[in-house]
Amino acid sequence: MKIGIAYNLRGEAETDPSLPADTDEEFDSPETIDAIAGVLEGGGHQVSRLGFGREILERILDDPPDFVFNIAEGHRGRSRESQVPALLEMLSIPYTGSDPLTLALTLDKDLAKRVVSSRGLKTPRHLLLDSLRLLENDDLRGLRCPLMVKPSYEGSSKGILLASRAGSLREVNEQVRRLFSNYGGPVMIEEFLGGAEFTVGVIGNSPPRVLGVMMIRHRTLPPEDFLYSLEVKRDWENQVEYLAPPPIDDSLLRRIEHLALAAYTALGCRDVSRVDIRLHDGEPHFLEVNPLPGLSPEYGDLVIMARKMGWSYERLVLDILDHAGERAEEERRSAGGR
Repeated sequence: MKIGIAYNLRGEAETDPSLPADTDEEFDSPETIDAIAGVLEGGGHQVSRLGFGREILERILDDPPDFVFNIAEGHRGRSRESQVPALLEMLSIPYTGSDPLTLALTLDKDLAKRVVSSRGLKTPRHLLLDSLRLLENDDLRGLRCPLMVKPSYEGSSKGILLASRAGSLREVNEQVRRLFSNYGGPVMIEEFLGGAEFTVGVIGNSPPRVLGVMMIRHRTLPPEDFLYSLEVKRDWENQVEYLAPPPIDDSLLRRIEHLALAAYTALGCRDVSRVDIRLHDGEPHFLEVNPLPGLSPEYGDLVIMARKMGWSYERLVLDILDHAGERAEEERRSAGGR
């Protein structure tokens, strides 16, 4: 099968010096693209590197692939992760991962939490700030400090620094000003949960299943002081330890898995996603879902989890492709073979 890889490379983002330093944090390295291509070629497929933007249009029109392995994050706006899937659907080319609606919905943290809450699933209380203004205590609507202040439309911890955990109204306003200055808003203000943090790999369709549950634990800080921030992620080998399976009892493990699967289903995720969860008073709460989880063979959280659960990198990549292929074939049959 001819498989194209859609992606954004670090260093190819706009070079405007006014943009924040983490502008291309979500994008991939050439080594990641090489690793995915190597697995697909090892599986007997012919691989082309499609990239993003004008070049992906030209390459697809010149030599259409049979299938696309999509890890492209897109450029600009809250629907940027939907850009490549929308293009592929217009051209009737099947691809891995979630559809344009789910990718747009899950990048918008406020809307994703609203959908999850509508299913009766627990998530931290929050408010959305659409425009830059200094807040008063009454504006917090009963939210209790410490509070997380983060961009509403970003991923890969973009804009989330250690200082994003605000312990007072003054600190909240400092972070609101920083984020509006760097990202333009809107900003989400969310109660910070002081329990242990987990990330859950979910894979497949009809039904999806849990690949693994991984606890993310700081090497020195207690959970109530730990924030999985951009600084921590960039120094993950020194600051955190990843525990999969996590050292928790079976009852809690089942509740975490249930929440992850329920959120995955509620948000319409397909093929693979990674769901972030944190405890509050011993109960799992949904934080967010990443339907385009990083696949770096060295530092991707999903890859680290899979390896700890006994999966090779090759098995993970090919399993994602297999689930996407089976789903696409079922969709084709349901549409009468068109």
